[in-house]
Amino acid sequence: MTNHDDVRDSMTNSKKRSGAEIDVELVRQLADVLVASGLTEIECSGADWRVRVAKQALVAPMAMAQPPAAAPAVGAPSPVAEAGTKSEADPFADHPGLLTSPMVGIVYTSAEPSSPAFVSVGDSVAVGDTVLLIEAMKVFNPIKAHRAGRIERMFVSTGMPVEYGEPLLLIA
Repeated sequence: MTNHDDVRDSMTNSKKRSGAEIDVELVRQLADVLVASGLTEIECSGADWRVRVAKQALVAPMAMAQPPAAAPAVGAPSPVAEAGTKSEADPFADHPGLLTSPMVGIVYTSAEPSSPAFVSVGDSVAVGDTVLLIEAMKVFNPIKAHRAGRIERMFVSTGMPVEYGEPLLLIA
C-alpha cells in the first residue's frame, strides 16, 4: 500500500466518524506538494474547514559538535594557494599582518546594512578590535584584529562567502 492509499484509508475512516465531507482530491494534491517540495507538513484552510497533511520526517543522529579549528599559523599557505589558483592575496601570504578567516561563512563589514563599516582601508586598529563579522549557521561571529596597525588592504566585501583560511584583510 502506498502513502496515498494510507491517506485515503485514513480519510475514509475519518469521514465515517465525523460525517463531514472530505475533499479527497485536495488532500491528494496537498500530499503531492508535500512529497515534491520535501516538506514534512502542509496545511490548508477555509472559512469552515481545515486540512493538514503531515509525514514523519526521518531524523539523522546528531553528530557531536567539534571545537572550532585553530586559525592557521601565520605564514601558512592558504587553501586557495594550495589549490593551485592565484589570488591577489598570494603576494601577502607570508605577511604577519594577513588576517585569514577562522571559519566558513558569509562576510559582513558592518553590524547592520545601514551602519558604517567596522574598518576601511587606511583605518588604524588595535589588537582585539572587531574588523568584520562572519555569519556561520545563523550566528554572527566577530572577527577581531590580531595585531595593531593600519588596514592596508581588504580582500573581501559584504555578502561575500569565505572559506577557512581565506585572506580577509591585511594589517600593516
